[in-house]
Amino acid sequence: MFFKKSNRVQNSIDTLIGADTRIDGNVFFSGGLRVDGAIKGDVTEPNASPSTLILSESGRIEGAVIASKVVINGKVIGSVKASQFVELQAKSSITGDLYYKSLEMHTGAVVEGRLVYLGEPEADE
Repeated sequence: MFFKKSNRVQNSIDTLIGADTRIDGNVFFSGGLRVDGAIKGDVTEPNASPSTLILSESGRIEGAVIASKVVINGKVIGSVKASQFVELQAKSSITGDLYYKSLEMHTGAVVEGRLVYLGEPEADE
């Protein structure tokens, strides 16, 4: 009702990283990615397709996160860059800078770093 259509989180999850799974290395994904386990490496979407990353309360990422839409309720150690929308739920913790265009932050969420607004791209004259 209050959000633009682009701020809605994708309903479908194409890839799930389970709670007992640990990945050492970079992850490239498209569509919807839910992380309940741990990733030690960068998590990146390709620029061609807007994607959604959901990090659950038990999830942990040690590395940079780059995606169009990001929902965090776990722990990220590294920078987070969301080109469209970020939702920080109550148990989320980010140690690093957060780059956002639209931000929703719940009570209890922690960001130990800078909040950097990406803004609208400037039109060339």
